Amino acid sequence: MNKPFCFSLRSLRPFALLSLLLLGQLSMLAQDAEDTLRHEVLLETTMGNIRVVLYNETPRHRDNFLKLVREGYYDGNLFHRVIGNFMIQSGDSTTRHAQPGQPAGLYSPDYTIPAEIRFPQIFHKRGALAAAREPDDVNPDFASSASQFYIVYGRRMTEDMLDHAQARLDQATHGTVKLTPEIREVYNRIGGTPHLDGQYTVFGEVTEGLDVVKNIQWVETDDKDRPVEDVRIIRATVVR
Repeated sequence: MNKPFCFSLRSLRPFALLSLLLLGQLSMLAQDAEDTLRHEVLLETTMGNIRVVLYNETPRHRDNFLKLVREGYYDGNLFHRVIGNFMIQSGDSTTRHAQPGQPAGLYSPDYTIPAEIRFPQIFHKRGALAAAREPDDVNPDFASSASQFYIVYGRRMTEDMLDHAQARLDQATHGTVKLTPEIREVYNRIGGTPHLDGQYTVFGEVTEGLDVVKNIQWVETDDKDRPVEDVRIIRATVVR
């Protein structure tokens, strides 16, 4: 039977000791590289591929999303809620077998993730990957759904639109969330959904396939925002 072994540094010759120290330094460098790695996930959908990068600034959301992807949780899920000029939403595993017209988006695993809101560093620009959640009245701490997520498309914002969004934010957050000039410039140039800032956890962004997101958000939907023709995640895989 194999047993653990041990040794004393005093018993090592100088060359062996130097080798050990070098191995230790290489190990620390490898750990640093792992710490700075930004994981990426590929969502293969019936309308094309979407590649997203996950933020290390939101580690609980990152790790939970990676876990679900590796378990195959998202394979076969519908984009069950789609709103033009806004976002596309998925993450209800029961939608794999949802019948046409059936209500969808009611299921998520029985746990939540504490909010990791990093505004103003991270906000709802076009392509943002964020966690859905229950409404404020039952979820005052903004805890995220275990599995449901949305990808922002939004729209490019004029100054008047940004002023209106700020007024909505002031009301929703009691004036605690302010759009900085730099953030306003991004919303003006790229687009997004600023009225959600400071209230939902953004934990990644699209790096490839934003055109696919654009096309999905414009499909025909029913009165509950479910696409009339199913749009599905065929497979989700960790690619980095």
